[in-house]
Amino acid sequence: MTNRTLIIAEAGVNHNGDLLLAKQLIDVAAEAGVDLVKFQTFNANRLVTRTAQKADYQTQTTDSKESQYEMLRRLELNEEMHRELIDHCALRNIGFFSTGFDIESIDLLLSLGQDHFKIPSGEITNLPYLRHIGQFGKTAILSTGMATLGDIEAALGVLEQAGTSRAQITVLHCTTEYPTPMNEVNLRAMQSIHAAFGVAVGYSDHTPGIEVAVAAVAMGATVIEKHFTLDRNLPGPDHKASLEPEELKAMVAAIRNIELALGDGIKRLTPSEARNKPVARKSLVARQAIKAGEAFSAQNITTKRPGTGVSPMRWDEVMGHTASRDFVADELIVL
Repeated sequence: MTNRTLIIAEAGVNHNGDLLLAKQLIDVAAEAGVDLVKFQTFNANRLVTRTAQKADYQTQTTDSKESQYEMLRRLELNEEMHRELIDHCALRNIGFFSTGFDIESIDLLLSLGQDHFKIPSGEITNLPYLRHIGQFGKTAILSTGMATLGDIEAALGVLEQAGTSRAQITVLHCTTEYPTPMNEVNLRAMQSIHAAFGVAVGYSDHTPGIEVAVAAVAMGATVIEKHFTLDRNLPGPDHKASLEPEELKAMVAAIRNIELALGDGIKRLTPSEARNKPVARKSLVARQAIKAGEAFSAQNITTKRPGTGVSPMRWDEVMGHTASRDFVADELIVL
């Protein structure tokens, strides 16, 4: 059996700044059977300037008059909210995870007991941020939306030089558009990343539906990250590009099935096939009545089910042999 895929349900900012909604998202993730539910840890004052523009998708899904700074201020989680969410995750037996978007947020998460990092796509070129994470020598997941192979190589170099080995890093292929058009997914790029750097790879999925995430697992993803929400019609920047609860359950079930289906790569007869083999394969049988001493030929033998007799692969060997006894039509040939 293949290794188990780490499935991260990205609650992100879909809590809309509401602690109750955030806890409901944890409940949904736990019921879906994911491994980790992930939030976002940031302080708007440290993340954006007051004049920073929103992305087009954010403008379309939120108040167009509101700045990115104002939007993010509404979506912050303070330390006490983090503690409550961590406690609720423990109650629901699901792992808490969060992306820290700045050095102070990373330190907060460390102080709260998080022992692994998620580096978002927007920080892949943030040298001091990468160096700060790298010094801890902990497991890291690096998302690569908007990145080239050169960007990835540089980020890996910073993390390694700071103290995190490549073996501790999983690189997620990602397209930073919400939702991602299918013709911009380029899922094979995930395999290119693995070939280029020898790292474990995964996929951070912003496409509609679940099929691309499931396909990524079939193509070797060891980590899948997917946004989810209680309701795509809720106000907020990421709801529209998120799975609803039943879809999240379906994705988890499909990924677990794909893990089973991938197997170990050895082509062999399976237990269920062993039961069907005699029924589905063929044997050499008498096409018509054959007398003892009569030579076997294409005129008096043929191949039919069941496959419990002489294999048709011995056809050439059998031609010209003589029958050791009489055979009636449809009887399995015995040499």
